[in-house]
Amino acid sequence: MIYIGDLAAHERSLWMGCPMGSVAGKSVIVTGAASGVGLAIARKFVSEGARVMLADIDDHKLDAEVKALRKDEDRVQQFSCDLREKLSIANLMASTIDHFDRVDILVNAARQVISSDPLDPSSDVFDQLMQQNVKNSLRLSQMVAKKMIAQAEETGETRNVGAIVNVTSIAAQRTLPELLAYSVSCAALDQMTRSLAVALAKDGVRVNGIALGGVMTGHLKDALKEREELREELTAVTPLGRIGDAEEAAEAALFLASDKASFITGQILSVDGGRTNLDPLDSPSS
Repeated sequence: MIYIGDLAAHERSLWMGCPMGSVAGKSVIVTGAASGVGLAIARKFVSEGARVMLADIDDHKLDAEVKALRKDEDRVQQFSCDLREKLSIANLMASTIDHFDRVDILVNAARQVISSDPLDPSSDVFDQLMQQNVKNSLRLSQMVAKKMIAQAEETGETRNVGAIVNVTSIAAQRTLPELLAYSVSCAALDQMTRSLAVALAKDGVRVNGIALGGVMTGHLKDALKEREELREELTAVTPLGRIGDAEEAAEAALFLASDKASFITGQILSVDGGRTNLDPLDSPSS
């Protein structure tokens, strides 16, 4: 059965020769897409037939990755920007609309992890991480959500109007003093996800998050280079006994963004191998 409000989405699916429930033919913005989990997410959406705008501040890495993706696909675009600038956010939106005519999915994967002494004001990075991990995502989400709603009004869609996925961390739920600023920013991002989900529910826009823990991000790769024993420490507190791949996080983001998750909103899905199920003093083998 096809609901009247879903007719436009159904027609887009038929036009792309793909089944309902996939992301093929949809227009996607992925921030932080030049490396790590953001890049894995962008690659996953491209492989599933979506039209993807990769955005990142690192234009050199972005150029290289987009060139690699474009060898086989013509649905890939890029935009180098500093999302701390409001004009950059507006230009990212304009470029996406110019290339794809619309935006159906936003994945806020641009984030920064910085350790600091919680008792040393000179090393305080609180403002920096709140800006990078929360404010940037909020401003872009607000702009994208308005566009999604406007698109739906034009086509008469009432369900599956759009999806936003925020990449956060299980640090929001743990007590890690050396990551005080990062943990607080992730907790704020989680609350932002839930608040936007409720605010946008009436418009058919879903907002969810994936909380990473023990996933091979760019930050974790750098940390392992400095301290290889961290690998054993992480696996010891992860019930599944290993570090997750960025591609596994990408699968979770894809699911939450797809119509297969059409009745899921305001949720934070932990991608952590079961780590948040443990008491800090426990270990999987005990």
